[in-house]
Amino acid sequence: MKINLFSLSVRPAPIRLGCFILSLLLPWLPYAAAVYILVKDENTRTILTMGILAIEFLFLLPWWSKYIHQQPQAFRHYGLEFTRKNGVELLRGVAIGLISVLALFVVQGMLGWLVWQPPGFSMLQLVLEGLLTGLGVAFAEELFFRGFIYDELQRDYNPAVVIPATAIIFAVLHFIKPLPVIISTSPQFLGLLLLGLACVWAKRSCRGRLGLPIGLHGGLVWGNYIIEVGKLIKYSGTVPQWVTGVNNNPLAGVMGLLSLTLLALWMRQKQLTASSEQ
Repeated sequence: MKINLFSLSVRPAPIRLGCFILSLLLPWLPYAAAVYILVKDENTRTILTMGILAIEFLFLLPWWSKYIHQQPQAFRHYGLEFTRKNGVELLRGVAIGLISVLALFVVQGMLGWLVWQPPGFSMLQLVLEGLLTGLGVAFAEELFFRGFIYDELQRDYNPAVVIPATAIIFAVLHFIKPLPVIISTSPQFLGLLLLGLACVWAKRSCRGRLGLPIGLHGGLVWGNYIIEVGKLIKYSGTVPQWVTGVNNNPLAGVMGLLSLTLLALWMRQKQLTASSEQ
């Protein structure tokens, strides 16, 4: 067993990543298929499937780090530092992400492209649920993509390869869905790619800590959750959907892509500044 594990540790990064992802997905896919067949509500499907996948990942990751790479402090190694600095970066990221989303919709409202609606239920409940959802999603995805996958790639490749590859993998793996869903959500691919770049540059600007990318990602999800679940806006139809977002998805519209581009460029500049100061 030890020989096999050592052999895997010196294999190329694509093989290591493939082995890990297969180990993660093989026991999960039958369960996910059953949920898609038996559960009709899309939100409940997502909670049941992605929740179990995240739990499975959190158990598999420390084992992988310890026995494949002989790294016992897995979470700290991947950027989860329980320090004041990382906590401040987390809060800063949440603020940036939330303000970015709200600014996007405020600007569209000022242009007359959407109309604000009263919330359908308690605003406090909406805000708290959105915060928990945003941080939960961001924690799992950033630990996986900007923690585990980034670490595996940087063992074999230079940053010019690692940065775009991490973002591409992030975007592609969001399309592990039934074919009709993949087709209907395909316009958001570029938005996911830009988000992936923004988060990897945010991580690099903080010397590998995950506080800022988790906060940034979580703030974006939080803001979108408040708007979407609370049904706070209604598009006026004065401009085409490709401007505001295909299927009302901000990631699939020119305005959302512009916002994410500015965010990614800001994080890239932060990373360049941090690199020059080292």
